[in-house]
This record gives sequence, C-alpha cells and structure tokens, in this order.
Amino acid sequence: MGLFSFNKPSPFKGQKFEELKKKAQDSGTLFVDPEFPANDKSLFFSNAKLGGLQWKRPKDICSNPQLFVEGTSSNDVTQGQLGNCWFVAACSCLAIDKEIWTKVIPDHKEQEWDAEHPENYAGIFHFRFWNEGEWTDVVIDDFLPVRGNQLVFVHSKSTNEFWSALLEKAYAKLYGCYEILDGGELAEALEDFTGGIAEPLDLVAGKYSELDDERDKLFKVMKKERNNRALLAAAIPAKSSSEMEQSTDIGLVIGHAYGITAVKRVALEGSGLFNFFNRDKLSMVRLRNPWGGSEWKGAFSDGSPEWNRIDQNEREKIGLTFEEDGEFWMTMEDFCKYFTNLSICRVVNTSFISLQKRWHDGERDSEWTKERSGGCINNRETFMSNPQFRFDQSTDGDDEMLFGLMQKGGRGIGKEKLVIGFTIMKVELNREYRCMKVQEIIKSSQFKNARTIFLRHTLPRGRYVLVATTFDPGHIGQILLRAYGGSSVHLRELVLEKPEPSFFNQCSCIPFLRYPTLVTRVTVYKAVNLENQDKTGEQRADSADPYVFFVCEQSKVHGPTVQDSLNPEWNASAIFYRKDPVNKPIQLEVWNKNKMRDQFMGVFTLTDIKEQDKTRMEVDLYGKGDKKDTKVGGRMLIEVTTTSVLNEL
Repeated sequence: MGLFSFNKPSPFKGQKFEELKKKAQDSGTLFVDPEFPANDKSLFFSNAKLGGLQWKRPKDICSNPQLFVEGTSSNDVTQGQLGNCWFVAACSCLAIDKEIWTKVIPDHKEQEWDAEHPENYAGIFHFRFWNEGEWTDVVIDDFLPVRGNQLVFVHSKSTNEFWSALLEKAYAKLYGCYEILDGGELAEALEDFTGGIAEPLDLVAGKYSELDDERDKLFKVMKKERNNRALLAAAIPAKSSSEMEQSTDIGLVIGHAYGITAVKRVALEGSGLFNFFNRDKLSMVRLRNPWGGSEWKGAFSDGSPEWNRIDQNEREKIGLTFEEDGEFWMTMEDFCKYFTNLSICRVVNTSFISLQKRWHDGERDSEWTKERSGGCINNRETFMSNPQFRFDQSTDGDDEMLFGLMQKGGRGIGKEKLVIGFTIMKVELNREYRCMKVQEIIKSSQFKNARTIFLRHTLPRGRYVLVATTFDPGHIGQILLRAYGGSSVHLRELVLEKPEPSFFNQCSCIPFLRYPTLVTRVTVYKAVNLENQDKTGEQRADSADPYVFFVCEQSKVHGPTVQDSLNPEWNASAIFYRKDPVNKPIQLEVWNKNKMRDQFMGVFTLTDIKEQDKTRMEVDLYGKGDKKDTKVGGRMLIEVTTTSVLNEL
C-alpha cells in the first residue's frame, strides 16, 4: 500500500488510541503506557546507561507545552544524544510536507494541548508508521527522557514544542527501544514515514561530480521528484569510527544525514534590459543540518559574496535567509563534489497527492524457507527453488519500473540482516507457473545486508519473473516485494510448478477438459520478407506494423507489435500445456496492426508433437481457409521445446 491507500491502520500491540484516551479521561488520571514504560528497558537493549536521567511529562518540563508552535518546519527538529541523525534528517523532510506529516501525526488538532479545556488532556498521543507492508498506529504516553528539564534526545528549536520528541518516542517503541535507533539507514525512516520506496544513490560511483551530463540528469530527477513530493536527503558516510560526527573545514559533518528541502534553478542577476529575459541559471540545492548551527562554508553559504550575483527578487522567491538555523544552499556541482550519498523516497500510487508521474503498484509477502532458499544465481543447481514473482510491463515502448525487496524484522534486538538481492528474467508472455530453468536474465540487483534492496530499471513490454534470493543458500526469513510501473503490473507469486489435476480432468471424452499430456514452449525470434496485403488481397509496397498471434487449443497470446517493418524482430515466447496436441496443433499467425481492422499476413502450423529441446527452424508462412496450402511472402525463425514432463520448463 502507498501512503494514502491504507484503510484503517492496525493498532500496535493491540493498543487502540481512542479507547485508551477515553479510559484515562473517565478515570481522571493521565495515561501510563505499560507496553513502553518510563525506565531503562525502553532506553537500552545493551547495558548502556545515561547518568542523571529522568522521565518527565511536558507539563513538568515547561509551561504552556504545545505539540506544534507555529506549525512544522525543517528547523523544528534537532538531534540529541542519540546517533540517529538518519531519523532526524527524515523528520526534517517530513516537516516540510503537510500532507505527509498529517498522516504520520494524525488528528493533530485533537491531539494538541487545549488550554481552554484542560480536562481533555489525557497524557496520550499516537503516530502512524508504514511497518513492513502495512500502516501501524503506535500509542505512547508523554513521559520523555530528560536531564534536568532538558530533553535528552530529539527536540524542537522551541522549548515548548514536543511533536518531534514524541514522534521519536513512538518510533523507538515500534522497534523496541531508543538505543535501536542509534545508527541506521536514512532510506528506512523515509519509507516508514511515507510508505514510499526509497532509492539510494552513490554519487561517487556515479561520477556525478565529474560528468556534467550525468549531473544535469540527476538534478532534473531530483527537481522532478521534489516537485512530486518525494523526500530527499544526503550524507557523507564515515570511513572509520573516529570520523563519525566530525565537522570538515567546509562545515559539513561526516557520518551525518542532511534533509534536502528545495531543488531549484536560480537566475543570476543580469546586466542590461534584454538580459532579464535570457539570464543564466544555476542549479542549486537547499539542505538542512538536523543539528542546526553548523553549516556549509563554501560558495553561496550564508552571507557569502556569491549571493551578490542573485538579484533581490530572486532571493526573496527562494526564501533566502542568513540565520544560524542549519539550513543552507549549495550549487549542484558542489553538492555532488562534497556529498557522497543521496536518498530519494518516492511517495507512490497516491490519490491524495497529485503526482506528475502516476505509479501503479503491486505488493506480495513471501518467505525463504528450507525448501525455498536456493541462494543467488551463482548457485545454478538451486537458484530456481527461490521465491518467484511474475509481473508485467504492459505499456508500449520502454517503461521505467521501481522494485523494492524488503526483509522483514531487519531492525530489532538481536536481529541480523541477511545479504539479499534479486534477479529479473524475461519469460513467456503467458507464463503462469514457476520457471524450472533459468531464462534470459535482464537485470540483477546489488546484494547487500540492507533492509531493502532497490532497483530502478527500464523494461520493454512483456512478462517477467523476479527471483528473490539470499546471497548464500539455506537462509530463512520473511520478505515483502514491491513493484511499481506506469501501468498495472499484475504482480503475483508463482507457487505451482504445473497445472493441478481437477475432477473435470477425469472426463477424458471431452478433449479440452483432459489433463495436459505435453508442454510446449515456442519462441518466435523474427520474420523476414513479409508481404503487406490489404483486405482485397492486393500487394502493397509500403511497410507494416506486424505482430504474432500464438494460438493453441483454448489459448490465444498476443505478441508485441513492431512498427514500420516487413522484417520484424519480436523475440517473444509463449508456453502451452496441451490437452489435445494431435487434433489441436499450435498456430503462429502474423497480423498487421491497423486502426480500423487488422490484416492477416500469414500463418505457420506446428504439427510436430515429438519431444524436442530448443529446436530452431526457419518456416514458411501460409494462407488460411482455401489458401491454407499456399505459401505467402515471408519466413519466420522459431524455436520449439516440447516435453511430457510438465514441470520441466
């Protein structure tokens, strides 16, 4: 489910906010959460200690506590004594998008402190996170860890604003304790806030600082996705523990995550009347340091002379300020030069947010079991035993698709992440059962011990099978696969290896009800020298838009159309489980695609039903009806495999 496609979120640990709030109000006592008590168990899973720490409610920390002070902004969130800058950066991204944070922080007006009706306050709050495929409602009390009257962990710039501290507590409860949030992946928090799918990018490996064209493409992607309400953030990972949280000479912090709050083209100040309409523009990125204060010191830093090149109107348009608030601008060139990692979290398939790119999604839960854990493609003998997922790319022309393979339970006490990944194969257009042999491999993801493995890839129209694997065979775990495309992807897991027998198969007197005796796989690679005929049968010299029709018994499979060619290359396959192979041969029909009515161009009938493996042949095309024995122009290159072992292909 995407961000706004969820129905009713499931209550975490069975705690229902409205019931618990009413119970506290009726009793006249503030809510105390037994599932996440105000003690060390909720703080640590190790033997760590924080001396002088107490738990206090906001009303005991300051006067006039508020959930929000003048709304939310990326400046609200400041990191505390926990190494969870990845979470804090995600909060900064969350704060700048009202449609998103109102889903994560539901009923925010009702949850706010009401000075006029203090009797409504019950010391209870709730937040919603996307958790392993479903939205989860997490209830907490408002006890927060403090030293003196200072919040120890995440806090807002305003001392009486508590939304970020309470949000962090709910997130810590979801995963077990605060210490579990010490160190993590930015992409994880972005996904948990949105239900979106996060794409991690290595700016060094992509050579974006060196290649102008690639950097320009990346800027366009970032700008488009930011306009589409994607959440973006960047980081400079530490190479050693000694580098963690170290500030560089240019003001950027190593091992630290920064929220990206704007991606814009900024016009330079021109000289002369006509230059106003033809000004050069700079590609620029605005970032937010979750710590506040420490900022970029290079070109276009706060108060730097480069800003004199930007006219006052343009500065006001982009909301330029020179405050010590941790927010700053960089050119795209400097951004790619100094930052090494970027995360783009797309909020997909939502009706609430109007996106320029409309994604259609599919999600499937599965698991690696003892019998279904064959390892990566290096393990050829066991590879095909892994979970397999069929999906379609059903738009004409190449289409970009997004894939995310998540291992469940990847963050928690004592849980080690497996090294996981996946491989995509092109399969028959009508594949409905598990692949028993490796087919054409289109793309493999990277393999990492990450919670989610992401892949963005462009695929031509067709049917595919994604094989989800651990790197080594024999590992067990639960998974969630998500696939997104420009049209319906029809994602489903392939479980059966062959058709299942049914009661009707016993009716041997009715051919189409029998159980299959043969399975045949036919690939049509190409055709040459096709004749294009109009409906009167007269030859024409112009080109055609040919496609192939696979026909077998009760099944018809439409192959891809090739534009403007009498020598099309289709490279399309179909597979048939045959009940009456003697009387119902496979026919390969070639048709010309027309707006009004498609034209028949020729047919080949495959009458040979002997068992054979990958037999290639060039075949002639024939007419139909009373011309079925007459050759027409054109030949096809095909490949045929037939076997009586139904679970062999």
